[in-house]
Amino acid sequence: MNISNKWKDYECLKTGNGEKLERWGNIILNRPDPQIIWSKKEKWTNYDGYYHRSSEGGGYWEFQKTIPEYWTINYKDLTFKVSPTNFKHTGVFPEQAANWDFIQDKVKNYMQNHQEMRILNLFAYTGCATMAASQAGATEVVHVDASKGINEWAKENMKLCHLEDRTIRFITDDVIKFIEREKRRGRTYHGIIMDPPSYGRGPNKEVWKFENDFSSLLTKVKDILDDDFAFLLISSYTTGISHISLSNILKLEFPNYQIETGENTLPVTENNLILPCGIYGKVTKN
Repeated sequence: MNISNKWKDYECLKTGNGEKLERWGNIILNRPDPQIIWSKKEKWTNYDGYYHRSSEGGGYWEFQKTIPEYWTINYKDLTFKVSPTNFKHTGVFPEQAANWDFIQDKVKNYMQNHQEMRILNLFAYTGCATMAASQAGATEVVHVDASKGINEWAKENMKLCHLEDRTIRFITDDVIKFIEREKRRGRTYHGIIMDPPSYGRGPNKEVWKFENDFSSLLTKVKDILDDDFAFLLISSYTTGISHISLSNILKLEFPNYQIETGENTLPVTENNLILPCGIYGKVTKN
C-alpha cells in the first residue's frame, strides 16, 4: 500500500456520506468521493467550496466566499498550480505523492551509474510526475497528453518548479499513436509512467476501455522500454479493477522482474482512517 502522508500543504480533514473535506493550502474544499461509504459524525459547514454532482453527469462548484481562480501548493521542493475544475478535480491528485517519491528515488539511483535517463510520462495530465522526474535529475522527460489545455497547465507547473532549463518535451497527441511512432524510430525509455483512463475515445472515435484495452497498451509500452530500464509505474482509477488483477498481468508480461501492486491511499486526519484512491503497479529489476 502507498500512503501519501508527507504533505504539509494538503490534508484530508474529514470523510463521510460520499464526501471528503480537504485543505489545499489555506482553502477548504468539499468534494464527492464514491469510495466513502461510511457516515459523517456531524454536518460540515466550515468550507470555502462545495462541488455539487449532477445526476446527469458532471456538476458545479458553489463557493461560500470569493477564492482565487488558482493558487499554488508545495510538496517538498515541488510547486503545483491548484484550480477547481468543472469535473471536480483540482489539477493535483495528492494520493500520487508517494509515487512521486518513488520516481525521484529511482531517478537519483539510476543517475549515479548512468550518463542519461529518458523518462516517458503517458496520459500525463498536469505533469506532477513529470516535474518530479525532471527535478530528480532525469536528462529528458517526455510528457504526453491528448489535451492541449492540460499540457499548458503542465507548462505552468514546470515554471513554478523552476525547471525551464531542463529538457522536458510536451507533446499533445494520442498516446497509442505516439508509442507506435517511437517504436518505429527505435526510441526507448529508462522509466515509463502511465495513468490510463477508465474510458475514452481516440481521434477517430475509437473507444478505449481499460478492462478491454490495457493489455494491448502494456504490450506496446513494453516495446519501448529500454533493456536497461529502471522502472515502469502504472496508476489506475478504474472502478472494479483490483490491484491483484494488475499484479497478474504484470507478472505474465514481466516474469523476471520484481512486481509490486497495491492501493494509493491518503490518511484522514479526523479519525485515522485510510482513504483508498485507486491502485498502482510497479515493475523494477530489484
